[in-house]
Amino acid sequence: MRRDAVPSRLDVQLDGHLLQNSIDQRLDTPFMVATVFSILLALFHFVGPMPADLGIHQGQLSPCESPAHCARLEWKRIDPIESLDELAKVIQQTPRSEIVEQRSNYLHATASSQLFGFVDDLELYADQERSVLQARSVSRLGESDLGVNEQRLRSLEAALSNQE
Repeated sequence: MRRDAVPSRLDVQLDGHLLQNSIDQRLDTPFMVATVFSILLALFHFVGPMPADLGIHQGQLSPCESPAHCARLEWKRIDPIESLDELAKVIQQTPRSEIVEQRSNYLHATASSQLFGFVDDLELYADQERSVLQARSVSRLGESDLGVNEQRLRSLEAALSNQE
């Protein structure tokens, strides 16, 4: 066998015993799989598809299909447009957040997790008829957000409270 050839299986016979050392066996350890998976997650941020139900539908944001990866709140506001504008400033200053679309009464932003770059969609809708600012945050991937979306909305609510 040539030295530069790499066999998929290396069989060595020493003192009458056959030692089989498979490259596949060495690479198929749980540690190696976890390491490779972690590196791939870190290198290739998982964005996922944009939810199809974003936007204003019949005068409100879409409901959450599952509370495990979505949160939705409403805040009574004297001037919901002004509140939306104030929160837009907060979102612009938030690390790993980006405003994708902003109109006078609607805002769509994305927020990415620090470690793996999972993307969540954040929506705000200033409902002037009811004097309410609606907020919705939804994960693009996964079955659970571990409470991240609700925490995001609670942080925005606290920012509104500080401005009153």
